[in-house]
Amino acid sequence: MHIRKQRLLTPGPTPLYPPALHAMMASDIHHRTEDFRKVYRSCLADLKEVMGTSHDVLIFAASGTGAMDAAVSNLFSKGDKVIVCSAGKFGERWAEIVKAYGLEATVISEPYGKVVTPAQVEAALAREPAAKAVFVQASETSTGAAHDVRAMGRAVAQTNAILIVDAITGLGTMPLDIDGWGLDVVIGGSQKAFMITPGLAFLSISPKAWKFTGTSTLPHYYFNLKKEKKSGDAGESSWTPATALILALGESLRYIKQLGMAKLVENAQMLAQATRAAAIGMGLELFAPDSPAASATAVKAPPGMDSGIIVKEFRNRFGAVIANGQGSMKGQIFRIAHLGYFDFADLFAVIAELEIILNANGFPVKYGAGVAAVQEVYERAAVKQPVNA
Repeated sequence: MHIRKQRLLTPGPTPLYPPALHAMMASDIHHRTEDFRKVYRSCLADLKEVMGTSHDVLIFAASGTGAMDAAVSNLFSKGDKVIVCSAGKFGERWAEIVKAYGLEATVISEPYGKVVTPAQVEAALAREPAAKAVFVQASETSTGAAHDVRAMGRAVAQTNAILIVDAITGLGTMPLDIDGWGLDVVIGGSQKAFMITPGLAFLSISPKAWKFTGTSTLPHYYFNLKKEKKSGDAGESSWTPATALILALGESLRYIKQLGMAKLVENAQMLAQATRAAAIGMGLELFAPDSPAASATAVKAPPGMDSGIIVKEFRNRFGAVIANGQGSMKGQIFRIAHLGYFDFADLFAVIAELEIILNANGFPVKYGAGVAAVQEVYERAAVKQPVNA
């Protein structure tokens, strides 16, 4: 109670993989040398491997929103018709970006906590056959809900449109067969399941999507997909790269390859399953129970309690940082993350802390109820499995 270690429990930034942090210390390297080109080429190749795609992958020194911006400015022209799936704060961001570039968007809106269904996408494409793209989040982190991008991919593949997926928190937390499901553009970010600090965005782009660059007339300069592809083929970035972050990414990708992307996904999904069980065991209500994501679990605050109190109590009592709700959900829900460098020991602590916080603020919880639920999930999943020495 006198020593409190800060623990980052948000869905981005996430806890850092220690060897990646150490790798950043070697960043006094020039980015136009063969030494750095080897690192850069390795990152591009390893990203393709862990993302499981044969498509081109590009890296930008930016937050994930930079790659979202690039996906619009490089592939479309003013007045192009597109479909936007919006069921949370980040779906709203897609709508804002396409509007900023003058695209004509049909926005399929669902309340926070719900998702846009593949049937809705299919119907929108039928009503608007001239639509050139569908934009969606794989994992809507603001609400803890996941979209069925596999079924959406099947629907979009039957048309001339492309499917553009913000998978910034989807990568590493849910299965994503980029090539097999027809996911034409898939966007990721460094500070999520890739376990390093914010500042890198990357995207995969299919041959079908590349053709759109030939007709796009929207202005762009820094975020130039063709230029970045040419530079990447030569082992370089078009502009001065975030050298330290590239070194960190290289180390993180080595770890993910060693672990296996499927196991990274499974880790997040098991933590999410345990968190949902714990919340129910404590008498709390899940916010997106029908389509829960594994990147983060959104939980409703107890009746009459502002979720900001829970967030503040985590920070003040335990030095732990969890996420409040975003947009209209601020004060109503809190979110506990599972993506990247999280393990069950982290979750045991988080849930024990939550039990204390709820009791201290007038919502009676039997101590151990939530923790026991986590332990039961762990026991079923891992206790009987062999432990590496």
